[in-house]
Amino acid sequence: MNPRHVLAPFREAVIDLDAVRHNARHLAEAVAPARVMAVVKADAYGHGAVAVARAAVEAGVDWLGVADLDEAIALRGAGIDAPLLAWLHDPDARFSAAISRDIDLGVSSVSQLEAAADAATAAGRVANVHLKLDTGLSRNGIAPSDWPDVVARAAELEREGPIRVRGLFSHLSNTSPDEDAAQLDAFLRGVEVAEVAGLRAEVRHIASTAAALRLPDARLDMVRIGIGLYGVPPFGDGTTAADLGLRPVMTLRGRIAAVRRVAAGTGASYGYAWRAERETTLALVPLGYADGVPRQASGRAEVAIGGTRHPVVGRIAMDQFLVDVGDAEVRVGDEVVLFGDPATGAPSADDWGDAADSIAYEIVTRVGARVPRTHVDAS
Repeated sequence: MNPRHVLAPFREAVIDLDAVRHNARHLAEAVAPARVMAVVKADAYGHGAVAVARAAVEAGVDWLGVADLDEAIALRGAGIDAPLLAWLHDPDARFSAAISRDIDLGVSSVSQLEAAADAATAAGRVANVHLKLDTGLSRNGIAPSDWPDVVARAAELEREGPIRVRGLFSHLSNTSPDEDAAQLDAFLRGVEVAEVAGLRAEVRHIASTAAALRLPDARLDMVRIGIGLYGVPPFGDGTTAADLGLRPVMTLRGRIAAVRRVAAGTGASYGYAWRAERETTLALVPLGYADGVPRQASGRAEVAIGGTRHPVVGRIAMDQFLVDVGDAEVRVGDEVVLFGDPATGAPSADDWGDAADSIAYEIVTRVGARVPRTHVDAS
């Protein structure tokens, strides 16, 4: 029996929960005494929100963060009761379900503030909100010209009872150290505006993983750790996970579905974008762009088979792609690792991001629902 395919699945994303805990603890130590919010939006960047959130809380993170209310409610439904913030809302969002489940609301406009207050009043409860100040991304967030009016209204609602302003936050562009420092200064000016209005927020937060590690002044009361939690470096400058003391969490793998020896000149996959320059062996891997494998990486990415890297050749199709293994002895059923921990000889998610002219964030997040997630937990 070939040991390389004894345990290998047809296709699978293996999620190492011990690595999640390690990364959470390591980053918490790096940013102390600031608190840590683990960001588990988009199904924990494709890793499985409930399992990752539980592991992060077990590792001692103080908060969890998601984008929308459905994500937050799902975590509460799974029995996760850690402090939880959701910040991107449908214009017609009903906040009552969130308020009843003690989900904090990121508020980016006076209309959202009023809607949260109305829902809290109707429920006879208090809505915990974090006012988001736009400091330069031009996305959601309260525009600087509106800060005085919105914080004044928030202070009024806080005095009346339905609102508690628990946090003030923003988000950096990660354009350059100077640009980020300018945004931090703008945010601190916004904090002063809020304080003049009488607001005393418990947590101020603006830094995600990149700024948390390289801009200590931005740590403030709390940092939001997203991509770093998953063992992916945030910088795009060649810095590796190992350089940062982080462990990659996801390994995307499958099994060889077919092996074919081909003659020189043989074309492969759609459009014959690649033809064999010599007699060689092609291995078929049963993952494609329907599974999140980027078509843009055709002819540029590599995979690992038996610890050795081999190039992806021809166009990546919806369900499959080809690998040129040369004269290596491979068999149907052998394990193929698309990306994982480079310490094992595998490409990284960053390598695939480079091959697709994208970033590792997209590579891990886009892995499709057809790929089962297997959460492994050595502890």
